[in-house]
Amino acid sequence: MTAALRIDVDVACPPEHAFDVWTSRIDTWWPRDHTVGDAVSVRLVEGIGGRIYELDADGTEHDWGRVTAWDPPRRLAYTWHIGRGSDEATDVEIRFVPSGPGTTRVEIEQSGWERFAELAGPWRARNRIGWESLLPHFRHATQRSA
Repeated sequence: MTAALRIDVDVACPPEHAFDVWTSRIDTWWPRDHTVGDAVSVRLVEGIGGRIYELDADGTEHDWGRVTAWDPPRRLAYTWHIGRGSDEATDVEIRFVPSGPGTTRVEIEQSGWERFAELAGPWRARNRIGWESLLPHFRHATQRSA
C-alpha cells in the first residue's frame, strides 16, 4: 500500500482567510498550466457535493472532483481526478490550523493511491511535484488579498 502524501504550508493569515482563498478565490491563484484544457476560470462550488472544475474559453467544463467535507474554516475534503476519470480519483483532505498570531498551517493529505495499482508510486511522486509548484501561488494569494 502506498502511503498518503502529506504536505504542509504556513501562511501569514488567519484560518478564515486561508480557507476563503482556497475555496472562494481559487480562480485568483490556480496557475493555468495546472489545468486540463484552455481554462479561463477555475471554480470550487462550496458545500458537500460541490464541484471543482475548470471552464474553457469555448464553454467546455472539465470536472476535477467533488467536495466530500465542508467545515469552514477548519477542514475541506474532496475527490481529485484532474485529467483522469472519476474512477481514478484520489482523496484530498485539507486542514486549516491556527499556528500562531495571524498564522495558519495548511495541512494537506492526499490518499487513495491504491486505485493506481503498480502506478501508485509514480503517480504519488508526480502529485508531490504538482503540490510543491502550486502552493507558492496559494501562499502569495493569501498575502496579496489579506
